[in-house]
Amino acid sequence: MTPRELLGTAQIPGGDELRLFRRGGDFMIVLDRNELMSSRMSGSEEALAVMTCDRLRGRPAPHLLIGGYGMGFTLRAGLAALGPDARVTVAELVPEIIEWARGPMAALTANGLDDRRVDLVGGDVADVIATGRGRYDAILLDVDNGPDGLVRVANDRLYSMRGLATARAALKPGGVLAVWSAGTDPAFTRRLHAAGFDTDEVSVKARSNGKGPSHVIWFATPR
Repeated sequence: MTPRELLGTAQIPGGDELRLFRRGGDFMIVLDRNELMSSRMSGSEEALAVMTCDRLRGRPAPHLLIGGYGMGFTLRAGLAALGPDARVTVAELVPEIIEWARGPMAALTANGLDDRRVDLVGGDVADVIATGRGRYDAILLDVDNGPDGLVRVANDRLYSMRGLATARAALKPGGVLAVWSAGTDPAFTRRLHAAGFDTDEVSVKARSNGKGPSHVIWFATPR
């Protein structure tokens, strides 16, 4: 088996250390023993963007907020699905993630970060949401392994009742809150309903070829 090569490390503010590995042509971002992201499993991250854009069809010049750049699969798929007048704000907390995107993983980005429709914000997506009342047609969250603070305890506030109320206030009428997760979470579904959202919980395959484990995306629209 081809050994993993460590390409870089990054400290998560208020959290642990991320490590970027390469094995052959594949990249992996690892937290402790958890593989958070892999270039072999981009399907559900792409679906997060594509399925959200499908729900925004017909809206002129939609504005999307993507929380967590990751390996850029959600951004790349979103840009491919959106028209020339769309806007995409990307909030990324860890500066090294962007450095890796422009460095060893540049081939994965398809120059998405340099697209004129993209505005890159360095910082916590929770803070971006809190200052964006009525600004976004969609908010796409993929900052953890699901609606809990595995990567960073402070991420819990995104999925709390208060965090969901803040996200709801940041959406335009009929907007979409889309949340990616490695698995189901009935308590989070109940919390979305209690926060005033109608929800569509969709199971998607991890790989773009329709194989691999199943992940979950919640698409929530304010009632």
